[in-house]
Amino acid sequence: MQDLLFQMLEGTAVSMRIFFLTLLFSLPLGFVVAKGKMTKIKVVRWITDFYIQIMRGTPLILQLIFVYFAPFYVFGASYDRFTACIVAFVINYSAYFAEIYRSGLQSIDRGQYEAAKVLGFTRAYTFFHIILPQVIKRILPALGNEVITLVKDTALAQTIGVAELFRVAQTASSREFSTVPIFIAGIFYFVMNYIVSRLFTIGERKLNYYR
Repeated sequence: MQDLLFQMLEGTAVSMRIFFLTLLFSLPLGFVVAKGKMTKIKVVRWITDFYIQIMRGTPLILQLIFVYFAPFYVFGASYDRFTACIVAFVINYSAYFAEIYRSGLQSIDRGQYEAAKVLGFTRAYTFFHIILPQVIKRILPALGNEVITLVKDTALAQTIGVAELFRVAQTASSREFSTVPIFIAGIFYFVMNYIVSRLFTIGERKLNYYR
């Protein structure tokens, strides 16, 4: 049992790396995509909209397989499984975050921009000090739901052989002919999701307190 728990902790560490790296790259990329979809340049708007439709309209598991195997068949080159996993997760979650950002930005009344302009505020000051705080408050619940989903989606990394938590549990379950490792993995996922949800709850309370 001690060896099993150690292996699952190692798998959890891999899952958390996938989780944090995905957030690190997809959160800012999602904002760029959101701005691209909201731009007045039709070509950019069409490209970003097409990208979002593809990412949200196809399963993440299919995207993982495509990102890992496509370079080999197209260019005759390949890269390691973990890198492919991160790339697939980032481009997938960027599309979802982009829609969350877009909904938050478009929910702000245009009159606030005009009032800030009349008061002589720069566009940068208006965005970072007036618009962005309101957007964060409005999108935090939706953002929290996506982040919680990401914790569970890390299990899909085993599709291309990344030894994350769920793959370790499956391997142990097959080796020992027992479902215990699967249930232990479920507890690990629950704990991770509980921590994430609590952090977002605390964040919402603090934002409401300073409102």
